[in-house]
Amino acid sequence: MSAQERTTVDFWFDPLCPWAWITSRWVLEVEKVRPVEARWHVMSLAVLNENKEDLPDKYKEFMRQAFGPVRVCIAAEQKFGPDALLPLYTALGTRFHHEKAERDRATIEAALAEAGLPAELADAADSAEYDEALRASHADGMDRVGYEVGTPVISVDGTSFFGPVVSPIPRGDAAAQLWDGVLLVAKTDGFFELKRSRTRDPIFD
Repeated sequence: MSAQERTTVDFWFDPLCPWAWITSRWVLEVEKVRPVEARWHVMSLAVLNENKEDLPDKYKEFMRQAFGPVRVCIAAEQKFGPDALLPLYTALGTRFHHEKAERDRATIEAALAEAGLPAELADAADSAEYDEALRASHADGMDRVGYEVGTPVISVDGTSFFGPVVSPIPRGDAAAQLWDGVLLVAKTDGFFELKRSRTRDPIFD
């Protein structure tokens, strides 16, 4: 099937979120079994939570670490175009979630190298140079679903939603079935929420 016949799926991510990582890998599975093509965008958990005072101390520390990777992602997009995002996201996510690498400059530089991007993009982690673009990308995603949710945000055919939050990564027919079901409920007029408590940690395999 040609790219022109495929439906565009817009996906907003923060590379530090383990749940968004699983969902992103599911979307890549969906691309194999449904006529869809993902387009990747940056959102920021740090921006989303920057004015919240009641966060647990552990999560506040997580938020302090969260600005760097998204700044690097948005810098890559601004300098090299949107096609740079998926390879960089994959390289960062593999290190953060599978390899449990430190969220530091060395990890970012290694991910940039794998994605074929220059190491100096890591300078953006400690710079506000691209924050206007970061906030614009963030708002573009969050304005579609509201600010009481997080990442991932998916938008397809005029319908936008948070999630799905799932573990482990559905593959093959399971990926297709989940995609079909998510679209069915998301496109139902007046449907807003379907949720239950998580009973397992993120499984990345």
